[in-house]
Amino acid sequence: MPRVQLPSTTAAWLRRALWCLVLTLTGGIARRGQLPRGGCVVVANHSSHADTAALLAALDARHAPLIGAAADYWFATAWRRRVCRRLAAGFPVRRTGGGLDDLLGMADALRAGRAVVLFPEGTRGRDGEVGDFRRGALLLAERAGVPVVPVGLAGTDRLLPKHGRLRRTLVRVHIGAPLYGPVAPATARDAVRSLTAGAAASALPDSRIRRRTASLVASRWGLPLAFAWAFAEALSWPLMPELFLALACVAAPRAGLRLSLAALAGSLAGGLLALQLAASGAHLPAPLTTDRMRAEVTRQLADEGASAVRHQPWDGIPYKVYAAGAGRAHIPAPDWLLASAEARGSRTLTIGLAFAALGAAARPWRRRYPVYLGLLGSGFAVGLGVIVNGWS
Repeated sequence: MPRVQLPSTTAAWLRRALWCLVLTLTGGIARRGQLPRGGCVVVANHSSHADTAALLAALDARHAPLIGAAADYWFATAWRRRVCRRLAAGFPVRRTGGGLDDLLGMADALRAGRAVVLFPEGTRGRDGEVGDFRRGALLLAERAGVPVVPVGLAGTDRLLPKHGRLRRTLVRVHIGAPLYGPVAPATARDAVRSLTAGAAASALPDSRIRRRTASLVASRWGLPLAFAWAFAEALSWPLMPELFLALACVAAPRAGLRLSLAALAGSLAGGLLALQLAASGAHLPAPLTTDRMRAEVTRQLADEGASAVRHQPWDGIPYKVYAAGAGRAHIPAPDWLLASAEARGSRTLTIGLAFAALGAAARPWRRRYPVYLGLLGSGFAVGLGVIVNGWS
């Protein structure tokens, strides 16, 4: 059966999506600048195997980038050759004898508007230093009549150190202005070195509101706040603890699990107290709830006992209505606690960890946190209104 060959731009978009996802999960990627229109030779510093992933994620896919790779390493075995070609659009460049011919053979691809990415140092450097540039990449650009585009990479050496293990790190890619005409190796190297230093020194744009929120929820007050919010909601407070987790876990993703566990503990503790109070005849205020909600919960508890709380994550009825209803139905506290732990645990932990993942993925866009808060508040208000009206 003949092998299906994807168009170069389609394959480039797929590779960019893949490596954007991978780098998002390993700490994020921030890009500054973009490639010029038409073909170009991209020259970048080289300190890690992660450099290729960073460039494929950051460069415009419409240029369908091709990556020059060491023939004696990436094309030494059939397995490495397949990985290099399919996941990195790599082409072999001999490091000893014939390398210049390999490079000049890419002139037609450049004239067709593609970007050829090369590491003129020839090997991975150490300690963030940019080594001397070889002339091959610059001769290729001159032969094809295209500009040289310097790119500085920072963070890849920490993400995947030479002979080291993968570590979670933000990667920064700074794309410089194109260099036209015959370009000297020293000129290209100085441009890349300047961009690399700028990428390493650049601070990730952030929001003061996000920083303050993260500082609060990651401090010693974060867990008590999560517990108290969920505890109060199980009794009378109208705002569900998942709203707190949506605010806090996006701002401080690393605290997501412990904040979620604290919220779950507060919800269960508040639910037990609400059950005991209702069983003794006490009636706590329950804003934004309706008689129809209470009637439905009474019916479910009568039919299913404590296990009726499993409907709570899906029907929009607040947990406090179930807890008070369970008290009035005289459901045993141990049965209620076990059923609530299963129902609330699955919802609270899933939502908390999902927002923590969102916060980690959105790290390069932290400065947009106030916009996120606005969208979250608006969405919550609309959703709450729909639920309350639906149960009226």
